[in-house]
Amino acid sequence: MGMALKVGEAARRGRLVERHLLAAPAATAAEVAESLVALHATDPMTVYLSAWARSRCTAEDMDAALYAERALVRMLGMRRTVFVVPAALTDVVQAACTDDVARRIRRQLEKDLVGGGVGDGDAGGWLRSVEDGVLRALAARGGGATGAQLSTDEPRLRTQLVYAAGKSYGGAANVTSRVLVLIAAEGRMVRGHRRGGLTSGQFEWFLPEKWLRHRADLGADSGADAGADPGAGLGAGVDAGAARAELARRWLTAFGPGLVSDLQWWAGWTGAQTKAALAALPVTEVDLDGQTGVALADDLEFPVDASPVAALLPALDPTPMGWQSRSWYLGPHTPQLFDRTGNVGPTVWWAGRVVGGWAQRASGEVVYRLLEDIGADGAAAVAAEAAALEAWLGASRVTPRFRTPLERELSA
Repeated sequence: MGMALKVGEAARRGRLVERHLLAAPAATAAEVAESLVALHATDPMTVYLSAWARSRCTAEDMDAALYAERALVRMLGMRRTVFVVPAALTDVVQAACTDDVARRIRRQLEKDLVGGGVGDGDAGGWLRSVEDGVLRALAARGGGATGAQLSTDEPRLRTQLVYAAGKSYGGAANVTSRVLVLIAAEGRMVRGHRRGGLTSGQFEWFLPEKWLRHRADLGADSGADAGADPGAGLGAGVDAGAARAELARRWLTAFGPGLVSDLQWWAGWTGAQTKAALAALPVTEVDLDGQTGVALADDLEFPVDASPVAALLPALDPTPMGWQSRSWYLGPHTPQLFDRTGNVGPTVWWAGRVVGGWAQRASGEVVYRLLEDIGADGAAAVAAEAAALEAWLGASRVTPRFRTPLERELSA
């Protein structure tokens, strides 16, 4: 065997700028999501800011992709995180990641129901009966329904469990959201229209066949049997191993080359699942500054360096959250830009690396701090991006769901 191709940090940053659309803006919000595999959506505002940074699309453009065209779908995916996923990829993500997540959610909910004495000794049977009632209610409504509406139609959703008994933060809470999230995690319903403003995390629920258009075509595109039932849940008929291989291929296209551990972390897979997914692909080992990484064997052309472009990316943006090993683009800035549980805050980028952080004040002003010297041209480009973002946000206010040290300091 020959020597592994050496891919230095400059080449990796150059590819990051190109593949993550930081140099050449995309035409649509859907193109942004496709290029990055999926957009983080745990914090609803992230979706809009991630798309704007790479396409200058308006909030209305993103809403059109989500709710009118339905080219993008919000769903639980990798690492039990909510993502906005291209519609044609929903079955792949479901089979590759979300089915495993759903099994864990069901086990924990059944355990808690048993602990709460729900179900007269058959918590699993009780839960399945409630789920059936929810789906019947949703079908009877012929369209979308809120959690409140479904709990009216299926009163058992209002069953309460006591959490953290005896603690100041504990108390009783309905099982409504946990049951609905479980049903959605199993691909039997999906999040539809947003209720409220851009930062709202409340959505109507829909049956997949009522929300997703051309289910038969989507099933065929994702590897399902050609005769798959368009009324079936997400991922029906899709082989999990093939789905993981396809998701790994997309990750390598967008984020590669990377360490095997990067892919495993990003996808939330076991080591065995990650190894099997890569074994199904034409991959080759590459030398990433002394560490063994992987890349698609037919995707080994790299730029010499990163284009000198600036970007202001939001908290939980998919670019900084795309790898577990981040030193090659993050440098020493983790303590200021990440919270204690590994969530990234708003970041300032120059030439494919993180060089600072930003925040929005209550006045609407977008402020930032450069954590290293990037020269006059870089500083001017960052200032222009900050001004453009401030203008785009207008009356909207952005407070990340997960606060980080620099963001807190700047926004004060």
